Order: sequence, then C-alpha cells, then structure tokens
Amino acid sequence: MVRISTGTFYDNSIQAMNQQQSTLLNTQLQLSSGKQINTPADNPAGAAQVIDLTQATGMNIQYQSNITAAQNQMSMASSVLQSITTLVQNVQSTVISANNAALNNSNRQTLATTLQQQLTQLIGLANSRDGTGNYLFSGTKGSTKPFIVTSSGVQYQGNSGQQLMQVASGRSMPTNVNGADLFMNIANGNGYFVTSNTPSNAGSGTISQGGLASPPPTTAQQGNHYTLTFGITGGVTTYTVSGTDASGAALPAASLPAANQPYTSGQTIAFNGIQFNIQGQPANGDSFNVAPSTHVPIFQTLQNLINLLNTPLPAGNSTASSNFVQQLQTAEGNLNQGLNAVLTGNVTLGTNLGALTNLTATENSLNIQYQSTLSQIQDTNYTSALSLLSQEKLSLQAAMQSFTAISSLSLFNYLR
Repeated sequence: MVRISTGTFYDNSIQAMNQQQSTLLNTQLQLSSGKQINTPADNPAGAAQVIDLTQATGMNIQYQSNITAAQNQMSMASSVLQSITTLVQNVQSTVISANNAALNNSNRQTLATTLQQQLTQLIGLANSRDGTGNYLFSGTKGSTKPFIVTSSGVQYQGNSGQQLMQVASGRSMPTNVNGADLFMNIANGNGYFVTSNTPSNAGSGTISQGGLASPPPTTAQQGNHYTLTFGITGGVTTYTVSGTDASGAALPAASLPAANQPYTSGQTIAFNGIQFNIQGQPANGDSFNVAPSTHVPIFQTLQNLINLLNTPLPAGNSTASSNFVQQLQTAEGNLNQGLNAVLTGNVTLGTNLGALTNLTATENSLNIQYQSTLSQIQDTNYTSALSLLSQEKLSLQAAMQSFTAISSLSLFNYLR
C-alpha cells in the first residue's frame, strides 16, 4: 500500500479543483462571448480556419466596395454618353435641315450659330467629371482636363489607357472609355473609305459615301486610292478609273475597270470590293476621288460644318451648290461614324455594368457562405454549452465537498 502524505493530498486536490474551475470559466466565457473559440489554444485548427475565412470575407467586402465604385463611375459615364448621343443626333438633324435649296445665306448662318452652341455643349460634356472630381474621358489621367480648345482646334490631353479596378479574385474590370476612341479616332467617310469631289469640278455631280461590296477589298486593295475622271464625247458621258496603291505606285490597268465606262446618274459603280454611285451630271474633265478612311475628330467635323454654313453660297451657281451638297454629305458620313463611336463606347459600358451586376450576386452569395461557415466553426452552441456548464458546475461542487469531508478526517479525532 502506498502512503499518501497530507501535503500530496492537498496539492492533488487543489490542482484538480483548479483545473475544473478553469474548464468551467472557459465554458462560461463561451456563453458570455458567444464564441467557442476565444483564443487559438481553444481549437488551433478551427482558429486557423477562422483567420482564413475572416480574411476571405474582408477581401470579398472590399471587392463589393470596388464593384459599387465601378458601377457609379460607369453609370455616370454612360449617362453622359447618352446625352452626347442625343446631342449628335440633334446635329444630324441640323445638317439635314441645311441641305435645303430653299434656304438663303442668312438661314444657313443661323444654323451655323446653332451648331456652334452644340459644339460648345459637346466639348463641355466630353470634359465631364465623376463624383470624385476626376475627368471621365481622360483615360488614366483622371486629373487632366481631356479636351482643350486651341487655335488649331480641339486637342486631346488624356491618353488611351484603361482604368482597371479589381472586382473579384484574379479579375479586374475596365471602368472607363477614353476620349481618344470616343471623339478623336473617328474614321471618316463610311469607316472604310472616303469619297469626295474635286473642288474645281464644273458639273453638278455628287458622289455618295458608298460602302463595301461582296467580296470586300483584299488587304492590299484597302490602301488603294482611286480617281474617276469624266469625259463627254458626242454627248455621251463616260468615266475612267485610275489609281495608286498604298506606296503611291500607279495601279496596273488590269486591276481596274476598263476605260471609258458609260455613265448613268445614280447607277451603282462597283470594283475591287467597293461600291458607290454618282448623282447629277458631271462636266467634261470633272473627277471624283476615293481614298482609305483616316481619323477626323468629331469636333473638327462640327467646326467644318460651321465654317461651311457661314460661307455665303452664290445664288444660281450650280457648281457651288454641288460642292456644298457634297461637303454636307461628307459631314453626314463623319457624324454617323462619330455617333457609332459613342454608341460603341456606351455598349461597352453597358456590357461591363451587366457583368458587375452578376458579380454582385456572386459576391453576396459568397458572403453568405463565408458567414455560415464561420458561424459553424466559432459560434457557441448555447444548448450544448449550457448543458456542459451544468455538468462542470456539479463536478466542481462534488470535488469541493469531497475535499472538505476528507480533509477533516484525523487520527487524533478518531482517538478522541
């Protein structure tokens, strides 16, 4: 039999009761805090999971904040582009009104004044800011005013960069469309090629904007320049096509329509993947040109229109009238391309806004999942904890009562 000293009995009993008190206090802490993991020692594996989930939740909340900021910026830009769309459509209506032979010089100058006001309004809209004071259409140079008026016309001071915002893990979303693509890099004509009359033409012929034929031009043909020269022999009007390639070298006759093609007003002229028509009666020696499209800013198109309408048109001069109509048609084509650029930009914003709406739903679902998993890992199960507290309390009371009873036993009491 092993003899247990009084000191050992006291030490072991106190240690056991301290342990029970610690366990009881831990359960009480779980009940009061509502968390079953209050220190990493409570559940090391669970504590690690809580840290990971808390970080994931924090990132998700930041993504949601980024999405909201991106939606606000894109919605504001989209609203401005919608206003610009309406403005350009109003300009188009003004141009249509100007193509009226009944108008006199004073009437056209009145329309020019209207266009000047619309140009000023367009520049103002293109320089719109977002809610934080940054310019919407200056690319990544948000603090730089994108468009300024100089003696040589409207100049772009922004860049073509995209403002990217991270909206999900591994995914960034462009939140802007830059002013260069919206207003400056506008392909003139029909977007593929531009037609024009030679200013010295004496007849009444005008050339349409045209379009691509089937099959379209080959890559080599896309850089070609063509000239249609008209001749009148014996009362019969014909035209001959000549041209140069992108390097300026003359095109071989075999690659062009045969010379002296018969001309009929309004009839489609098609070759090398392009088509157009010429209306009216060209004079002998008149010529028309077809060249690859270049970039003409929409601001310049409006300014050209203003200058055109402010220039007096001689009464009864059919040649001047034909030139005027030709320039109006050119402006109409350029405005169509400018409107397409604005609409394309707005479609891009709308597509990205739709994607952000879907992402918002995904992020909300993830938040719910994260919170549910966190609750399962760290939140206190009150039913279980209260039952455990009662058991631990009873166990501690039993230990204390038994210690009191045993510690009062003594040989001296027995002998007495």
